[in-house]
Amino acid sequence: MTHILAAGDHFVSPEFFIHAVRSRVPELDLTFSGLTLPWPHEPFGPVDTVDEASGTIPELIAALAGAEIAVTQMAAFTPEVFRQCPVLKLISVCRGGPVNVDLAAATAAGVIVSFAPARNAVAAAEFAVGLMLAAMRRVVATDSELKSGSWRGDYYAYENVGIELDGSTVGLVGYGAIGRIVARILIAFGANVITYDPYADPAAIAADGVEVVDLPALLRRSAVVSLHARLTPETRHLLNAENLALLPDGAVLVNTARGGLLDYTPLPALLTSGRLGALALDVYDIEPPPADWPLFAAPNVIMTPHLAGATRQTAQRAADIVGDDIARYLRGERPQHVANPLVFEGLVTGSVR
Repeated sequence: MTHILAAGDHFVSPEFFIHAVRSRVPELDLTFSGLTLPWPHEPFGPVDTVDEASGTIPELIAALAGAEIAVTQMAAFTPEVFRQCPVLKLISVCRGGPVNVDLAAATAAGVIVSFAPARNAVAAAEFAVGLMLAAMRRVVATDSELKSGSWRGDYYAYENVGIELDGSTVGLVGYGAIGRIVARILIAFGANVITYDPYADPAAIAADGVEVVDLPALLRRSAVVSLHARLTPETRHLLNAENLALLPDGAVLVNTARGGLLDYTPLPALLTSGRLGALALDVYDIEPPPADWPLFAAPNVIMTPHLAGATRQTAQRAADIVGDDIARYLRGERPQHVANPLVFEGLVTGSVR
């Protein structure tokens, strides 16, 4: 009998995980326990050696008693957890990267870590395009002003009207799963899509009808720039004051990826001067932003609270992806999405435990 901890939250519930696993291996004798973490009713944050985690270490250790497998989105798997839970053999994290797991500690403990790439790709891509349209056409500002009793007919003046996606050049910084879907949507709108991604296959990108350029060329040519890169030490502040100065006057900038990709310091001045036409943000370098954050007072800014990936389909898809990998593990097969594959090889040869 295998015991599994389903450490869910108020987005992907323990019941989602339990159903996803049980429905894939109904013939196996499995037992489950559940733990509901407080996210998103309480913000996630760093816990010991991991990031973007929810809950406490003591409650997780207690819940893991006897569990060979743990499935979660936000639980914090730190070195202390691995020290206290020697039975644990697999952690399956239903997000694009297992940032809430200390991968080095998991590997040292012989614990496989799997994850769920592209679980929210469709949701995030649709949201990014929605923010583009809202920013380009002043949807949020005009809605707010009309509701407050102001009918701004002057927005119809040529110098105040927005631009269309059809015929515009849109630059995508990053061309992974999300960027590729964004490109497909934009091409359907009639946009000319260019991208900068030094890690992607240029031939595959060209086959999608997208032009590959370097970052300076992308910034100079794009009426709209949308960020879809991963945050790494190399990409932190990838768009800084020097790069932002390359944007054409009135350009629209959208960030639904990670706050650290963007240097926020020069943005208020660029917006006030009109050099940057509009800014749409779903992610921030500090979440939530402090009350005195300068961009709250800047013009032509749309802000949403890190919601791009939040759809019901994302929650279900996340559970399904990790359910598939747990089922593979239980059948003695290699999970499809493994962050530390050498551990799996060691387990199946009996050299780790």
